[in-house]
Amino acid sequence: MKDKPRLGRGIEALFNRDLAEAETTNATQLLPIEQIEQNPFQPRKAFDSDELGGLSESIKTHGVLQPLVVRMVGDRYQLIAGERRLRAARSVGKTEVPVVIVDFNDRQTLEAALAENIQRSDLNPIEKAQGFKEYLDRFGVTQEELAAKLGLDRTTISNLVGLLELAPEVQEAVRVKQITLGHAKVLKGIKDRDRQVALCREIITRGHSVHALEALIKQPPAAPSNGNGKEHVAKAAPEKTAHVQAIEDELRKTLATRVEIRLREKDKGQILLGFESDDDFQRLIEVLQR
Repeated sequence: MKDKPRLGRGIEALFNRDLAEAETTNATQLLPIEQIEQNPFQPRKAFDSDELGGLSESIKTHGVLQPLVVRMVGDRYQLIAGERRLRAARSVGKTEVPVVIVDFNDRQTLEAALAENIQRSDLNPIEKAQGFKEYLDRFGVTQEELAAKLGLDRTTISNLVGLLELAPEVQEAVRVKQITLGHAKVLKGIKDRDRQVALCREIITRGHSVHALEALIKQPPAAPSNGNGKEHVAKAAPEKTAHVQAIEDELRKTLATRVEIRLREKDKGQILLGFESDDDFQRLIEVLQR
């Protein structure tokens, strides 16, 4: 039975083959940072400030140990791989960085940018979706062809690209980890964008699991009874203020995980932290016990 393609193997073949060949035929050289332009095909839109800070300190002490990969475009150099290293080097005042110059076309450049990010520092689902869609649209390939190129199942490509059909507010909630990919897949089945947004806000406020969300969608809307045979409107949870949302964002960045502040009453509520594995749980415990 033929083995199912694996992500790591597919990306290694895609990214390392061409790059390794380039590195054996092109010597590393120093290049002024001011001559390097950003990669227009970079799928990653947000860079973790803590990661960049740690990398900046390392570069400040040891320099840039791994060369960036660039290509010539006109009389300038365009970055292909090494966005975080370039940003970190700039932040500590470096004027030159080591580079390998390769002869990549637009397609190879986008493939390399996708491959580097997926392999080395996972993109969030929305960034993956945007990167995949740009590749599909720009080069007119099928989802099957892209899946084969990256060593993924076609359904993985299809499910991720489908996230771009969600309302912008829901996409943003996925991007900043306020809701999970599982939540997003369920919301994608709802065509009414206003309802998508309303349910997304309820997930964030009340911390619904994916199972609870599915059950909520199946339930017909009904007003609860007050016990006297009369219907009454349930008291809504207080709206999150900008201050509370800012605290959520700060905690999310500090803890590097999903954070939700549930408000029950004006001065009561809960703080929920998400974790994806036992190692992730242990990491959070260690951070909280410091």
